[in-house]
Amino acid sequence: MRGIFTVFRKEFFENLRDRRILLSALVFGPVLGPLLLTGVLQLSVSKGEAASEQELKLPVVGAEYAPNLMAVLESQNIRVERRKLDEQQIRTAIAARELQVVLRVPPDFAERWSRAEPAALQLFADSSDQFGGDANSTRVSRVINAYGRQVAQTRLLLRGVDPTSMATVVIHDIDVSTPSSRAIFALGMLSYLVIFAMLFGGMYLAIDATAGERERGSLESLLTAPMPRHHLIYGKIAATAAYMLISMALTLLACAIAMQFVRMEQFGISVSMSALTTLKLFAVSAPLALFGAGLLTVVASFTRSFREAQSYLSFAISLPTLPLAFIGLLRVEPSPWVMATPSLSQHFLMMQILRGETPIPTDLLLSAVASLVIGGILCWVAGRLYEREAILG
Repeated sequence: MRGIFTVFRKEFFENLRDRRILLSALVFGPVLGPLLLTGVLQLSVSKGEAASEQELKLPVVGAEYAPNLMAVLESQNIRVERRKLDEQQIRTAIAARELQVVLRVPPDFAERWSRAEPAALQLFADSSDQFGGDANSTRVSRVINAYGRQVAQTRLLLRGVDPTSMATVVIHDIDVSTPSSRAIFALGMLSYLVIFAMLFGGMYLAIDATAGERERGSLESLLTAPMPRHHLIYGKIAATAAYMLISMALTLLACAIAMQFVRMEQFGISVSMSALTTLKLFAVSAPLALFGAGLLTVVASFTRSFREAQSYLSFAISLPTLPLAFIGLLRVEPSPWVMATPSLSQHFLMMQILRGETPIPTDLLLSAVASLVIGGILCWVAGRLYEREAILG
């Protein structure tokens, strides 16, 4: 153990002078990750505010046939712009992104309305338009449908019919979510960023301790040190894990600070990353560091140069992180097998903590033990690789 600690101390403090390792462990993940997360959230908040508060300009063809409807639209912060366009011109303008949404009132609208017959309207929009066309169409449809329901109820009252008699079944939507649980939709990528930053923080140290030593020609003399070879690599793995833990801690701290500047309370979402919450997130994720350090060291041990190791480890980092980006689409639910899978178990535990829930003790134990055991096996494999003469290339 003394030899392992000696190698750990040497690797840890010597790499503090390596600019590339410091940038990967202390800058790229801890700084760029939280900036990206808060930037996306703030952009979403700004777009939500704009969609709900900004005046919408609505081109209307045949506005003179429905003056009351135009007044209702104007009262809902939708400014009516009267246009003279035929159907083909409307389709062409929307396809060319000159217009986003167009309302067309047929000439027989007033006549059918006066006879209490269904009066058709045509709302043109491109549902594939991600720059506001689909959202604006939904906003206009909501206003028109609300106006139609109000008029229908008035007609029933004038005929002596209680409008409530037309409602055979009424559904009351009861949302049992809390502001903290709704924040999961906004913070769904937090676990991905934290785990990626952790792995990236130790990547260059894992490369330098293996392929870097071989490329510099110092590996042979290093292996002649008066200690078992597996103790040598264990010390290097411990240093890699330490840098990963530092990177993860800084990333969580930066996220906790950055989230204070994102205004989501007005949308019924509460994001609370207090000091206690941040410590809990770090505690449930910490066992993954041993798994990550062992995985990167084993993969880097098979490479011959720094560049080759960099390409291999870039792929290795994606193995535990890529499933997290699609976990919502795959609808993966917590189960014993999932909680025994490194990175997936940490994701679910982090989401439970952010929701304000208390993780099940068996899940905590299973996640920690599985990550440490698999990490220990990877470390043992790395030690066995360094016992072989083939490691010298």
